[in-house]
Amino acid sequence: MPLIPSASSISLRQALAASLLAFGLAGCTMGPNFTKPVPAAPSDWTSWRSGDPSLYGTIGTDASLHADWWRAFNDPVLDELVRRGFAASPNLQTVALHVAQARVQRGDAAAQALPQVQASGQVTRQRQSEYGAGTRLLDVVSGSSSGADRDALVKLLSEPFTLYQTGLDAAWEIDLWGKVRRSLEAADAAVAQQAALLDFARLSLSSDVTRNYFDLRTTQRKIMLTREEIAALRERTDLLSARTAGGINNGFDLERQRSELQGLEAQLPPLLAQEALQANQIAVLLGERPGALSELLKPVADGGKPSLPDLALGLPSEIALRRPDIRAAEARLHGATANIGVAKADIYPSIRLGGGFNLESYRSDNLFDWASRTWSIGPSVSLPLFDGGRRKRVVLLRELEQKEAAVAYQHTVLQAWQEIDDALNGYTAEQQQNAKLAARVESARDAFDLATARYRGGIITWLDVIDSQRAMLQASRDLADSNGRLGTRYAALNKAIGNSSASAEAK
Repeated sequence: MPLIPSASSISLRQALAASLLAFGLAGCTMGPNFTKPVPAAPSDWTSWRSGDPSLYGTIGTDASLHADWWRAFNDPVLDELVRRGFAASPNLQTVALHVAQARVQRGDAAAQALPQVQASGQVTRQRQSEYGAGTRLLDVVSGSSSGADRDALVKLLSEPFTLYQTGLDAAWEIDLWGKVRRSLEAADAAVAQQAALLDFARLSLSSDVTRNYFDLRTTQRKIMLTREEIAALRERTDLLSARTAGGINNGFDLERQRSELQGLEAQLPPLLAQEALQANQIAVLLGERPGALSELLKPVADGGKPSLPDLALGLPSEIALRRPDIRAAEARLHGATANIGVAKADIYPSIRLGGGFNLESYRSDNLFDWASRTWSIGPSVSLPLFDGGRRKRVVLLRELEQKEAAVAYQHTVLQAWQEIDDALNGYTAEQQQNAKLAARVESARDAFDLATARYRGGIITWLDVIDSQRAMLQASRDLADSNGRLGTRYAALNKAIGNSSASAEAK
């Protein structure tokens, strides 16, 4: 056994020593660590409210509304529409693809921490120059620049030949300053952001489908009531026409009645166009062509006021954590913070461990002989010396982006509570108005029943009965509008509090 180590063993030891030093430094991570923000929230549901205290209502904190909140309407058509929307909505599919893209990019970031291995193979036909570097080396070694032997050797070396090469090359950049770790952290934050946006898209879809559905049902109800009112006016017009022909009434009353009838009939075509428009809006949300949902969305008998549960929203602090847009803003802030570390790591030196094992031969039958091997191993260092301040400006840019994300997060939280307050006030006000309109309909129905009884007793004329019927129909139309708004207000409230199954799981 030789007592003096060979040059190759010394070089290998030096490479291993450099590698061990790099491993020792690899625990350093540049940039600030992310601290999860706690969104601001009121202590109870009477704080952070605007408007009259009569709109505050009573909100339970021991439970929360069901995540599939649209099922509270007990409407199988609405349930089917939401189900179809979740399965086929183009917007939802687009956002889901964004999530998939973010996950692929996360995998790409994770791959940076692994060694990169590449196999190669090459066959080339070559010819050496008779006056190239090899010929000069021949002249230096032989000590002569002329002679028949020299010329013959040069011609022999410059003859075309085929070179066969194959092998493996490997490289690994050691994560000295945590660039890869920060990149992976930023990629994880991007996945979380896109997942939150997907949850927000699902919540928006269910809210939009519900809102458009109740707008459609309200329009259909108004069409039905308008047709009933038109029929009543036509009957009244016919009576006035007969009374005028008999000399009981004058022509002025008849023409005024005809003008009122024509005005009411003029309201019907826009309502029919509005019905078609709202049906198309639902179809677009579900990724369907116009008219594809005609059978499903055909008019139904009036269901009356929606039967909705009492408001039980849980704790305000839980609502702030549940909203998907707040979670998306938090993930964006997390990613911006991690990107500062990525930019700072670029300022410092990088070390790559590289190695290769290759086979090379100008004879195909000797390519895989052990004597045809070539190999290399060792670290390489890259030290940025001058770039005109580009890397430092990138760090400054990332820090400014992080501050922008922090401001956006605070704005998202503030806007969330504004939307919650608006939704609560709107829903409570609609409930109160709906109760008054329902009482008005009951009074109008009682007046119509009384007028009918008085007509049968010969106390009043049939025209008075028709007037009572029209008043009842108008009150019913106003109540139908309120019932539709109550449904849309309930949808807006659930959207405002971020109420969805995915939000509940994320919380």
